[in-house]
Amino acid sequence: MSPTGSLPTLAFDIGGSKIEAARVGADGAVSERATLPTPHTGWDDFARAIATLVENAGGASAIGISIAGTVDPATGIANAANIPSITGHPIERKLAAHLGLPVRVGNDADCFALAEAKAGVGRDQPVVFAVILGTGVGGGVVIDGRILRGARGYSGEWGHGPVLADAVRARGIPLVACGCGQVGCVDVYGSVRGLEYIHEGLSGTKLARHEITAAWHAGDAAAARTIETYVDLLTAPLSMIVNTLGPAVIPVGGGLSAETRLIERIDAVVRERVLARYDAPLVVPGTTRGASGLIGAAMLAAELLREA
Repeated sequence: MSPTGSLPTLAFDIGGSKIEAARVGADGAVSERATLPTPHTGWDDFARAIATLVENAGGASAIGISIAGTVDPATGIANAANIPSITGHPIERKLAAHLGLPVRVGNDADCFALAEAKAGVGRDQPVVFAVILGTGVGGGVVIDGRILRGARGYSGEWGHGPVLADAVRARGIPLVACGCGQVGCVDVYGSVRGLEYIHEGLSGTKLARHEITAAWHAGDAAAARTIETYVDLLTAPLSMIVNTLGPAVIPVGGGLSAETRLIERIDAVVRERVLARYDAPLVVPGTTRGASGLIGAAMLAAELLREA
């Protein structure tokens, strides 16, 4: 991941509970993993934790970081609800000064997209739109091997916007406000908890996600109705994204990506609804799940070195 004769880069995946560091090869192979708890006691402790991991790794030529949050490209200010130590700070600039190293930071969904575009199912494809279906709904766009960065730090965030309110109401499913403050967001109804909301709204029975999918696999009619409703609600906005971006592949990450039959159903309906003809599967499980943050962060660091 780095020029001959220099130290390798170091990748970081930072969440609310832990900071993970690792080396990542050009093929996406992850090695030398190390972790520390994520400090919640302020910027200085956070910066010291990163410096400790860099030192313990033997140094680096550059570092790339995946965070569960955003960085405003105009100001460099980070915003991460579950990582308060970095929120409000120009993370790249301050860490680079603290470490004496070049630093690049990316959103975790963007890093997933970059990992899949470089080392996963989207390898060598011109346009990749990666989707997260987990505790929330997110996405990232990679065009010609580079993340599409929004003018104010947001792009690929198809989970937010009141696009499903009428469809949800028409099915008699309760409307639930999203964390962003809007009602009818894909983030609410396309997530794991969204599947549970839909099932409870349609059947009157409260079940966990794995219970719903298990019942569906077993042929339960109520669960089948829930799944078809979920797929219908999710694929309508996803089809519009496909028509807008024209991706060659849509890798899926997050907890629901493990539900292969569900992903196959989503894929079939999306391909029925879009304008372009896709003879091969378009919506598919990602192959870098579990390491995508580190792989994407390493790609960011490599990109930074190429620009130097």
